[in-house]
Amino acid sequence: MTGAGPDPSVLGGEEGAATRLVLVRHGEAQCHVDQIVGGPKGCSGLSDLGRRQASALRDRLASGGELAGTDVLYASTLPRAVETAEILSPGLGGLAVLQDEELCELQPGTADAITWEEVRAQYAWPGGGDADLYRPMAPGAESWALFSARVGRVLNRLAADHAGQTVVVACHGGVIENSFRALGHLSLIPQFLLRIENTSVTEWERRTGTGEHLWTLVRSNDAAHLAGL
Repeated sequence: MTGAGPDPSVLGGEEGAATRLVLVRHGEAQCHVDQIVGGPKGCSGLSDLGRRQASALRDRLASGGELAGTDVLYASTLPRAVETAEILSPGLGGLAVLQDEELCELQPGTADAITWEEVRAQYAWPGGGDADLYRPMAPGAESWALFSARVGRVLNRLAADHAGQTVVVACHGGVIENSFRALGHLSLIPQFLLRIENTSVTEWERRTGTGEHLWTLVRSNDAAHLAGL
């Protein structure tokens, strides 16, 4: 017996084309520096460091070719993600940036554009415990549970719309964290902490044919380009 693995014919046929979802967290945001909730009103784009981080990843992609042949480039509609995608585009063959609101970070409702200190004082959030998974941080905001469901919906939609293609997505830490629930079927209640650096790369892959219902985590929090920044 060799170590070649199971016969594909037993599992339903030859392996086919890979669908790759490559999730890139945006560079450092100016709202993060200012400690302001960065919803649609509060997000003002990247900080100077964030632009350098995104540029470092662009240069890595351009020189290494690890994502050569990328088919489509998406971003959330928040300025920090759009700006990150625009910086990355030349390293991905000059792809146009397609914006999708469902790729945004958790919607903060009336907490948008106020300071995090004010959020804690006005809304007593987060309070701790599993109940916070279902309790919005402020009026009009999403709960974490609803946010997680939204991420699952949009990632599965992108995978279906671009089957067999490589999709790069400039998005947010919460989106990447929830990809582990949507694609890796982890519990809604965190079992461990995920480290997700700004402009880090998390990649998921699924092949048609063999195990086509399963996603493979190819890499997580790949931020080698940040060395020295």
